[in-house]
Amino acid sequence: MITRLLVANRGEIARRIFATCRTLGITTIAVYSDADADAPFVAEADLAVHLPGNTPAETYLDMAQILRAARRSGADAVHPGYGFLAENAEFATRVADHAGLTWVGPPAKVIAAMGDKVAAKALLADVGVPMLPTWTETDQVTDYPVLVKAAAGGGGRGMRVVRDPDGLAEAVASARREAAAAFGDGTVFVERYVERGRHVEVQIFGDTHGTVVALGARDCSIQRRHQKIVEEAPAVLAPELRARLHEAAVAAGRAVDYVGAGTVEFLLAPDGQFHFLEMNTRLQVEHPVTEAVTGLDLVRLQLLVAEGEPLPLTTTPPADGHAIEVRLCAEDPAQNFRPATGTLHRFAIPGLSGEFTPTKGLRLDSGVLDGSTVSVHYDSMLAKLIAWAPTRAEAARALAGALARAELHGVATNRDLLVRVLRSPDFGALEVDTGFLDRHAEVFAPLLPADLLSVAALAAALASAAARRATAPVLAGLPSGWRNVPAFPQVARYADRAGQELEVRYRLDRDGSLAEWSTDPAGEIPARLEEATPDRVVLTVLESRWQLRVHRVGSEVFVDGPVGAASLVELPRLPLPTAEVAAGSLLAPLPGAVTRVHVEVGQRVAAGDPLLTLEAMKLEHPVLAPTDGVVAELPVPAGGQVRTGAVLAVIEEEDA
Repeated sequence: MITRLLVANRGEIARRIFATCRTLGITTIAVYSDADADAPFVAEADLAVHLPGNTPAETYLDMAQILRAARRSGADAVHPGYGFLAENAEFATRVADHAGLTWVGPPAKVIAAMGDKVAAKALLADVGVPMLPTWTETDQVTDYPVLVKAAAGGGGRGMRVVRDPDGLAEAVASARREAAAAFGDGTVFVERYVERGRHVEVQIFGDTHGTVVALGARDCSIQRRHQKIVEEAPAVLAPELRARLHEAAVAAGRAVDYVGAGTVEFLLAPDGQFHFLEMNTRLQVEHPVTEAVTGLDLVRLQLLVAEGEPLPLTTTPPADGHAIEVRLCAEDPAQNFRPATGTLHRFAIPGLSGEFTPTKGLRLDSGVLDGSTVSVHYDSMLAKLIAWAPTRAEAARALAGALARAELHGVATNRDLLVRVLRSPDFGALEVDTGFLDRHAEVFAPLLPADLLSVAALAAALASAAARRATAPVLAGLPSGWRNVPAFPQVARYADRAGQELEVRYRLDRDGSLAEWSTDPAGEIPARLEEATPDRVVLTVLESRWQLRVHRVGSEVFVDGPVGAASLVELPRLPLPTAEVAAGSLLAPLPGAVTRVHVEVGQRVAAGDPLLTLEAMKLEHPVLAPTDGVVAELPVPAGGQVRTGAVLAVIEEEDA
């Protein structure tokens, strides 16, 4: 029986596993890097062991360090979570055979068989699982478009779509680097790419008594960069198709004597044919939607199966209602999903029914709390929000509403994108596939319309004025800026996340009401002030009363209202001098490491040419020339670390 469990992972999944362990009376042990020292999962563990360093390679991918931590803490079992070492057969072997600990997952031989995705395809094709054409050598590829995929790991890393032969070599090289950084294995292969396919997967579970059962299908078609961001259960399928998918998934599990939680992923083509993609020999990020519609705690089942207990069910349970999950990520969708780092000043989602374990209503599985630091070292996912309802439409509406009302302050997130996807008519009509985001540019627009940004800036200015009056040592009851004779208006200047500046001018009457206001750029809208406090402003706008919540942290001001949220920075009235940046400088959009430099000083480049590659949050970010010109400076060599705003290159435009 498991008594002390070490979770060889971090963040949200560590907290998720700890939650079930607490209900079972199992002592929990965390491992943590330097960057994660103050993370919530570390505080929640009964014991925590430090892994010196920050990068995955020197911490969460270091098997020797983790096994030392297990010995030092007296662990008798190891749960790998997902990502990092979860699908590493060598690690499973070292845990179970060398260290003599209980491994919470499938046997190492199963991980090895399915971890080599090319060999897995050949093995499962022999038991009748449908396959896509696959190549291991680039000179064998003749049918385009194709998808380059990492042979180890998953999560969308090491994947590239290639539509013609000219782009194949670079896509393979880039995918290899990204896969090596994320999984420690840069092996890739190529398979045919299916346009407008749906990503449908089946949750399976096996035990040591020979049972393998399907727990239902999920639809994970809404993806960005081949990584899922919206997942739901049950997948909406014809009964006959659902049965065939379940049969194929169970056949795959039985072919390898599967034990524990696993997922068999398929691509459902527009013609109704489905093809095997891969088997993930671990718990999936999206497991909560299956828990919501089955009522099962999958982590509890993992632990019981690892202890040798039989599964409590042998047939697929009926689905109760519908569940949808979204992945909240620290990234800016409008900037090609550029990861965001910094301090998460507030993380509040209203109406929660529970956290981390199966529940009806609204569930949150989060790796962060107010004040958490989002670092550059790990994945950008902050949390998962899951809604259960009797119907798919109700679940989507409830989830979109909770997201829209959430207060997410301090780093850019994909919240607005997720809300727009959930409210999209095509999503509601189940017109979804893996290319959904490519066809729906409208979902990238912020929830707050551009012409209403001025209202948010006005609320920020009025809340700041109320805060100043509340702390005034004398005459605190007078309206801010009040004069017997109207004179000049109050002025406040802000910049939004995109760098657009707004100047708000307003004047209050002696009774504190809003006498006049305007903004530059022009954006004034008829508004009447009903109430203003340091953290709440009530305005009547467009004949409706708006309650706007205002949260200030230093010069940052976050405004949440009924039609969207704004993140603003109050600009100083007398700006301090700053260092001048040379014309043509390209600045680092986020901290990271320069992994490759593609050009030399003095080289002529054209707009769009790759200059260098920046690696952050386990993904590669190409830095491209903004214009034709000559490379004048390359101050950062390959391997160099940079901070946000550092000069990466200087391009001098040539005279016409």
